Amino acid sequence: MAKIKDIAEQSGFSISTISRVLNNDASLSVSDETRETIYEIADKLNYRKKMVRPRVKNIALLYWLSDIEELEDVYFKTMRLEVEELAKQFNVELSIYKKTGGIEQIPSTIEGFIAIGTFSNDEVEVLRSITLKGVFIDAIEEVRGYDFVRADLEQITIQAVDYFLEQGHRSIGFIGGTYYNPNNKRDEMDIREKAFRRYLKEKEILDENMIYQNRGFSVSNGYQLMLNAIEQLGEQLPSAFFIAADPIAVGCLQALNEKGVQIPNRVSIISVNNISVSKYVSPPLSTFHIDLKEICRNALEMLLEQLLNKRQITKKVYIGSELIKRRSTT
Repeated sequence: MAKIKDIAEQSGFSISTISRVLNNDASLSVSDETRETIYEIADKLNYRKKMVRPRVKNIALLYWLSDIEELEDVYFKTMRLEVEELAKQFNVELSIYKKTGGIEQIPSTIEGFIAIGTFSNDEVEVLRSITLKGVFIDAIEEVRGYDFVRADLEQITIQAVDYFLEQGHRSIGFIGGTYYNPNNKRDEMDIREKAFRRYLKEKEILDENMIYQNRGFSVSNGYQLMLNAIEQLGEQLPSAFFIAADPIAVGCLQALNEKGVQIPNRVSIISVNNISVSKYVSPPLSTFHIDLKEICRNALEMLLEQLLNKRQITKKVYIGSELIKRRSTT
């Protein structure tokens, strides 16, 4: 059975340093690279000592979505459940606060927070007055002074368009949702639509008439938007659509099937999220798999770095994704 001295021999670090790292000594000042090296070698050597994580209390999970928004897009519910489950593994004591209770409900005693959803500038300032230890997950925009982690939606969009181009498509449409900006009370363009417009303009194949969007990421929204596209574009309907999220794509498939538009022979579809239903719709949906567990794990680890390792600089992390090819594309 491996011992600490075996880890020391392979890593080059002292027995004292290794012992303190494996026992989560918060007073130890070492780099993240050092910690990861020690953990990797301990795992490689099958070191069996139970690593007891310190209990971290008074952490808030700010779930800033309405019940309707959660019902319309299971992506966020899945994210919330992942954070809750990982918090147990990381020995983090979470208290959940929902949007309906308002920012006033957040106690001044919290040590840090994980935030999911859209926050106004005023709400962020309230959080800033309470603590600077926090991580925003999947926020529309980066929040000054706080850590931030989300899927790399710009790169996903580029990958989707490149795939269509490789398959010979030159007429490519977009269907998506807008988001409500609580600061100016307006609906604004989603990150995916911005990236789509920019990239197709660079390729000199952007057609404004092939872009459809409306507030929300629901099945019903996708159904109506695709019906609009079919009726308005007729024979000029593009041969491929990039869809902003799986629930919207499910509605799009319903509309295409209802109108007798063959998928993928006439229209190919690629979406985002890879929710469980995507493999069961007709035809099964090609979609980018976003690893929510990895996103949420990064968020918790980043928060713990701030609290336990006293990291002062902020981090911005973008998580890549994989295209799962199914029968909605050629």
